[in-house]
Order: sequence, then structure tokens, then C-alpha cells
Amino acid sequence: MNLISRLRALKRNTEGQDLLEYALLVALIALVAYVGVTATGTSVNAVFHTISSKISSMPGLN
Repeated sequence: MNLISRLRALKRNTEGQDLLEYALLVALIALVAYVGVTATGTSVNAVFHTISSKISSMPGLN
């Protein structure tokens, strides 16, 4: 088998590309989900902190 036919065989061999593409897609989705959950958690924490501050400053709770 000469060099040209080996290179052509490598060019046609695309079996592993789909798996790599799916792995990259899953990694991107996981990264976006992580960033979204982190941002939402920070916002929810701020809301609960505000509610806690307002409740603790109400008169008559001491």
C-alpha cells in the first residue's frame, strides 16, 4: 500500500468524529448550565438576604 492510498483511507475514516462532537456539545451544555445555576443562586441568595434583613429590622421581634 503506497502513501497516497493510506492518506485517502485516513481521509475517509470519520468514525470517531461524531463521538467527539457530542462530547464537546455535552461539555458546552454543562458549562452553560453551571454558569446559569451559579448566577441564579447568587440572585436568590441576595433576595433571601434582603428579606432576612427586613424581617429582623421589624419592630417588636426582639
